[in-house]
Amino acid sequence: MNIKRIGKAIMVLLLATPALSSMELMAQNLKMPTLEDLLPGGATYRIAENLPGLQWWGDVCIKPGIDSLFAVNPKNGKETLLTTREKVNKVLNSLITPTETTATPGHKGNKVQHFYNTEFPWPDKPYMLIKLPARYIVYDFEKDEFVKGLPQAGERNGANIDYTPEGGHIAYTVKNNLFVDNKAVTEEPEGIVCGQSVHRNEFGIGKGTFWSPQGNLLAFYRMNESMVTPYPLVDITPRIALVDKIRYPMAGMLSHQVTVGIYNPDTQKTVYLNTGDPTNRYFTNISWSPDEKSVYVIELNRDQNHALLCCYDAETGEPLKNNPLYEEEHTKYVEPQHPIVFLPWDHTKFIYQSQRDGYNHLYLMDTKTSIYPESHGAAAGGSYRESYKTRQLTQGNWVVQNILGFNEKTKEVIIMSTEVSPLQSNAYAVNVKTGKRRLIGNKDGMHHVQLSGSGNYVIDNYTSFTIPRNIEIVPTSGKEKTVSLLTATNPMEAYNMPEITVGTLKAADGKTDLYYRLIKPVNFDPNKKYPAVVYVYGGPHAQLIHNNRNYDARGWDIYMAQLGYVMLTVDNRGSDNRGLEFENCTFRQLGTEEMKDQVKGVDFLKSLGYVDNNRIGVHGWSFGGFMTTNLMLTYPELFKVGVAGGPVIDWAYYEVMYGERYMDTPQTNPEGYKNANLKLRAGNLKGRLVVIIGANDPTCVPQHSISFLRACIDAGTQPDFFMYPGDGHNMFGRDRVHLYERITRYFEDHLK
Repeated sequence: MNIKRIGKAIMVLLLATPALSSMELMAQNLKMPTLEDLLPGGATYRIAENLPGLQWWGDVCIKPGIDSLFAVNPKNGKETLLTTREKVNKVLNSLITPTETTATPGHKGNKVQHFYNTEFPWPDKPYMLIKLPARYIVYDFEKDEFVKGLPQAGERNGANIDYTPEGGHIAYTVKNNLFVDNKAVTEEPEGIVCGQSVHRNEFGIGKGTFWSPQGNLLAFYRMNESMVTPYPLVDITPRIALVDKIRYPMAGMLSHQVTVGIYNPDTQKTVYLNTGDPTNRYFTNISWSPDEKSVYVIELNRDQNHALLCCYDAETGEPLKNNPLYEEEHTKYVEPQHPIVFLPWDHTKFIYQSQRDGYNHLYLMDTKTSIYPESHGAAAGGSYRESYKTRQLTQGNWVVQNILGFNEKTKEVIIMSTEVSPLQSNAYAVNVKTGKRRLIGNKDGMHHVQLSGSGNYVIDNYTSFTIPRNIEIVPTSGKEKTVSLLTATNPMEAYNMPEITVGTLKAADGKTDLYYRLIKPVNFDPNKKYPAVVYVYGGPHAQLIHNNRNYDARGWDIYMAQLGYVMLTVDNRGSDNRGLEFENCTFRQLGTEEMKDQVKGVDFLKSLGYVDNNRIGVHGWSFGGFMTTNLMLTYPELFKVGVAGGPVIDWAYYEVMYGERYMDTPQTNPEGYKNANLKLRAGNLKGRLVVIIGANDPTCVPQHSISFLRACIDAGTQPDFFMYPGDGHNMFGRDRVHLYERITRYFEDHLK
């Protein structure tokens, strides 16, 4: 026996012991975060420091605050004071009319409370746009005087406000009608809506008005939904409850009809695009030609498998003779999300975005070179027809997420993409002539980027798993010095946080890699057996795992780890940013392939020696609520407890645009609708399931969950149910904290 060696080992052990004790003591001294610390709406919600309201004035970075407004030189980071709130409000007092006083109701609202929502749309003038409840005001921050006042839609309780700095006009809506410069553009009867978003915000639609480049003309949506059966939501606020009837077209039923108008503020006349019969058609991604003479629209059939790029004369509303300019078809669906964008240095060329090669990419179309339209095969059952000479600008097994703008001097388009990783969003400069790409900024993390007026700089606000938040001014050339505006500290460094890891596992198809996020309990002991909860969404256009703080883990996931749960999330096939085939493999059978992948996640959990296989739960909201309920009913032997929030129960009850894209209609896909109808499997419920909804949910209407309760009663099963009166599809503020207290209690009572 080697006495020396044993003695040395004992000495090493004795020396190590104080260090271990110190680490344990350190962990004991750290705080345990509460839901109030971890959730938006919590009284002590902790988030990484930020610089809200950062924006560009040409190539000068504007840094707003509460009391002061600064300009930041992008070359050296030097800050210059532009003006103060005291100065602005002093000048603002001079605008009070003779009938106004400081005691006038609403007068306080005409004071600048902070600079965070000011805008700088005039790159060549020292002007800023101040938005007040009673008016819009243009302020000269060099002379400290107001340039001109504009009538604000607040005078008429206006909504959907859209101001054009180029033309100096303001559009807004009052109830269902559109106004421009306080003049009524439309006077429509009940059931017709103007100037608002249409098609239930699908196809990239987020607004209802579109100013031309010089602000001389306004394109707007007019939606006739009088033929759509009203759906009743109940307002319990008054003593006698009231019925709020929303227009909700369900799959396979009559849908609304949309037309596009062009309004001229000078002549106060409107023409409507002659698109033909708008029945069972979608009009999306409206854009203007640089000369304001033409309007471009991507038109989609109701089956959503045939898209047309069409052009109309802005003066007459008549279609151009060579319509359609481009066609795209797919055996499953085509999903246009982005309007065309013209090159600022060559107005004869524009960029079209398409998934025709399997991933969303950029295609440059040359209007000077017409070609005879011929059909070409595309990826995974698609085809297309071009009327203009076209060149693909970007290519690869990654997704172009959006176009930020251009650098006219270098002839580059600046984009955001997933080229580095499907877990990231990074900025790239793409040379329009050669297609060569150059990464802009730090390679690591999720980047939120604003491009300067010339395209020479970006404001890059990014986080990663190791970076709480960095905000930098980055030259797009990559040759100049980066200017740091903020390096945030970890807001949770004083708290005892769990171990969070990301990895991949194989999908149910045996070949596709899926990303997962695993959170171990705080003070993890590999010799213990822990309960586990799968947090799921799983539907199109959503991704739950990114390379940002905590790999996108929500505050509730972290809180559950404090309570001793293993938390797992898997982005199954059907989710976002992995290409067309990854997403559309769920076509006509929502829930089937997605569940198979989630079960692979459960198999992974079971392979971990520290997970109790008899205590696995699942939670999700919206599509995730559908997945949660579906998993509880389809795999009752795997899941002991489920919490389903705002779930889709029967896709026949869901709206036309989203539902029919992924499921077709109940008439054409009866088997798919039957397989996804969770009411038909209500008798399979074995574990504890609670369904939680907002009583006034306009997205997954209460009929879903109430009909499921009826089916469970008929089948003799016993789900639980909770409703948030007055809330919609999600809970916010204090209601959100209350919601997650309830969800936590349910798992604590029935899973732990």
